[in-house]
Amino acid sequence: MHDMTALLVELGSVILGLGLIGRFAGRIGLSPIPLYLLAGLAFGHGGLLPLDASEEFTAVGAEIGVILLLLLLGLEYSASELVTSLKTQYPSGAVDFVLNATPGAVAGLLLGWGPVGAVALAGVTWISSSGVIAKVLTDLGRLGNRETPVILGVLVIEDLSMAVYLPLLTAMLAGVGLAGGSIALLIALGTVGFVLYLALRHGRLISRAVSSDNPEMLLLVVLGLTVLVAGVAQELQVSAAVGAFLVGIALSGEVAEGARKLLTPLRDLFAAVFFVFFGLSTDPAAIPPVLLPAALLAVITIFTKIATGWYAAHRAGIGSNGRWRAGGTLVARGEFSIVIAGLAVATEPRIGPIATAYVLILVVAGPLTARWTQPIAAKILARRGRTPAATASATTVPVAATTVPVAAEAGAGAAPSAAEAGAAPSAAATSGADAAARPASLAHEEITASAE
Repeated sequence: MHDMTALLVELGSVILGLGLIGRFAGRIGLSPIPLYLLAGLAFGHGGLLPLDASEEFTAVGAEIGVILLLLLLGLEYSASELVTSLKTQYPSGAVDFVLNATPGAVAGLLLGWGPVGAVALAGVTWISSSGVIAKVLTDLGRLGNRETPVILGVLVIEDLSMAVYLPLLTAMLAGVGLAGGSIALLIALGTVGFVLYLALRHGRLISRAVSSDNPEMLLLVVLGLTVLVAGVAQELQVSAAVGAFLVGIALSGEVAEGARKLLTPLRDLFAAVFFVFFGLSTDPAAIPPVLLPAALLAVITIFTKIATGWYAAHRAGIGSNGRWRAGGTLVARGEFSIVIAGLAVATEPRIGPIATAYVLILVVAGPLTARWTQPIAAKILARRGRTPAATASATTVPVAATTVPVAAEAGAGAAPSAAEAGAAPSAAATSGADAAARPASLAHEEITASAE
């Protein structure tokens, strides 16, 4: 009885504290993710007041949080949108991977973590935070900018790559060897291809089988199916998160929209629990020694992300100002960097502190680089006597008008601005597509105005 009382008191205090933290973060215009991590550090092992009674429940809640994060991410995309993005944005995705995964991999090897730690840290530095980016695009009023579809395209490639990367990482963490890892990768690729085929050819039938006019039944069926598939995927060494992501892709239309509305509050709650749990499992005393390498890695990957966005926008024919805005917007890391670190921390505990410090730095720096990269670049170029081109070259490739919504905002959506950040994607993609279809004469006016 005493244990149950302590559990309820601790759990209620944690959830109430998360709500207050989210409200505070929303008022100051900051993603709540760094505050959730700090709260976990404060009340974890080695913190101010360890939460022992609720630790087991929090661990289960964190697993559910990861599953819901990836499910809602999959629900944001249709199979046709994913295929379109793959066809149009794969060169930018390849550049993104090389420029941003390489620093993490090199750092992991230099720190003596071996191949597994290097692959895990490469994922941490590679994936941008689609949640933070969605909110930044909304707050800065850039949903209609011509570079916005390019930003969304890069994010889609990153999110889809998780379906291949996570099974590979999971196999390496399990120590299954090269043969086992190859089998896990083949299973993941085959599963992704099979699900995309089913979603493209028979998506309506799948959605109809899951559909229900009763919200309660729809919630239970979708949630139960997702957890079941996640468990089977985990048993097959494919990763529970990828299983949840594939369930989201397989659902479409009104079913996906209804499930998204029902599951978003649950996602926000359990995602917040996940970030707190990650902080709980990290010893605060281990962070100061890694602050310098984390800051150095953050600085390097700020520039590599800016280069990624610049290249992707340049390839799409966006003018100079839009290229710098695209690069600065992609800098933020967040929810999925922590998910990757959370998977690896049991095998390589040293990744926890550096990943926490790294994400804390970039989730705060991301909105700042989104706002100031283009003005600073313009001033530097002006001093060198070069005027940034305001318009796209008529010979370059036009902007890909893919109506791809940005990924679910995960922990960033736990703040009161969740609806705003979650609604931003569709508008961004639609407005971006409209902008891409405008004549070149209007493109000049739009880019010039949005550069203010």
